[in-house]
Amino acid sequence: MSARVGVLISGRGSNMEALINACADPAFPARIVTVVSNRPDAAGLDKARQADIPAHVFDHKAFPGREAFEAALTGHLEAQGVDLVCLAGFMRLLTPGFVEHWRDRLVNIHPSLLPSFKGLDTHERALAAGVRFHGCSVHLVRADMDAGPLLVQAALAVHPDDTPDTLGRRVLALEHQAYPLALRLLAEGRVRVEGERAVITGGTVPEMAVLNPAGLSGE
Repeated sequence: MSARVGVLISGRGSNMEALINACADPAFPARIVTVVSNRPDAAGLDKARQADIPAHVFDHKAFPGREAFEAALTGHLEAQGVDLVCLAGFMRLLTPGFVEHWRDRLVNIHPSLLPSFKGLDTHERALAAGVRFHGCSVHLVRADMDAGPLLVQAALAVHPDDTPDTLGRRVLALEHQAYPLALRLLAEGRVRVEGERAVITGGTVPEMAVLNPAGLSGE
C-alpha cells in the first residue's frame, strides 16, 4: 500500500515537481494526495493541478496566529489521511508543536551539506567560504532550523568559476534526485531513527574518494 503524502509549498514548487514525477511511476511506494500553499500566488499550485493533484491555499495571513494556521493545516492533512509531509520550498517557520506532532514524518530539503550553511543564501556562503564540495541534504525536521536526522545527501565539486547562480542550478538538479530517493526510503519503511541519527536499511554506500581539484601533475 502506497504512503500518502502531503506537500507544502510557497513558490514555484520545483522539488514538488520532482516528487510528482517520481510518484507517477506505479511502482513508486508513495503518492501525493494533497498540495498546500500558504501563498495564493504560488506557481506550484497550477503545476499540481495540471498533474491532477488537489491543490489548496491556506493563506497564513488569514489566521490570527501561527498556531491557528498550523492547526488548520494539520486538520487538512489528517483529513486527507496523510502519512508523510514533504516541505518543498515552504517558507514558513514551523512551531515546535507542529514539528512534534509530525515527528519523523515531516521531511525537508536544504541546499547545502548540513550541518554546514543552515539558513538562507547557502550558495553565496559556500563560495565565500571557499569549500571544494557543496550539495544538498534531505532530513527529518526538528524544531531547530535546518536540523534533524539526515536521510540523503548529494554532493558536487565546486568549479573555480562558479557563481551563486551556476552553483545553485547544479545543486537544484541534485535536489531533484535526492528528494524522491529520501521519500522512497521513508515510504518503504527503510528508515530507523536512533537518537538524532537516521539509519537506512537495505542501501549501499559508494566506496570512493574524490579530490577537488583533481588531475594535477607535479612541477
